[in-house]
Amino acid sequence: MSQKILQIQTSTNGENSFSNQLSNAVIEKLKAANPSSTVQTLDLSKTPLPYLTGSHISAVYAPAETHSEEQKSALKYSDEAIESLLQADVIVIGVPLYNFGIPAVLKGWIDQVARAGKTFSYADGSPKGLVNDKKVYLSIASGAIFSEGPYKSYDFSESYLRTVFAFLGMTDVTTFRVEGTAIPDFAENALPKALSSVEEFAF
Repeated sequence: MSQKILQIQTSTNGENSFSNQLSNAVIEKLKAANPSSTVQTLDLSKTPLPYLTGSHISAVYAPAETHSEEQKSALKYSDEAIESLLQADVIVIGVPLYNFGIPAVLKGWIDQVARAGKTFSYADGSPKGLVNDKKVYLSIASGAIFSEGPYKSYDFSESYLRTVFAFLGMTDVTTFRVEGTAIPDFAENALPKALSSVEEFAF
């Protein structure tokens, strides 16, 4: 079965990035399971989306026929990001843990795709996600170990992403982690262990 895969990269470390290497492994397994799949890669470290502005916010809540050129321009990035998200069957996101949370460029992308009337709605009086039937894979990389132990409560990346994606309608989320990359006793085996978890996963 052919699938459209949206790969989102957010690390500034390029090919040396642990989160990129892990997400690439996920992509390869997905393509092996579905050889006719296509991949659209969005590297936010190279082409970040603009952060929200007053023009964007005013345009969201104003009728389209009243939009100024400035408002139309402000919504262009949001429209394109939402279209890519809606067209995808699978979303694979590389997430380096920066200061206990997600990179600013990933938050910028989320702010552009989380849009009332497009990806969520309050039409029935309660929130309803409009982005349905998607599979999400998170590839989280961290220098310390956050999946367990004393630093587990310091990780605000996975919990935040699962919350916002569920709000938008995406509840089928799987997380892979490469962690301990800055700890001498764990660093050497950190990536091989993470890649092994991908290899053993039933896609």
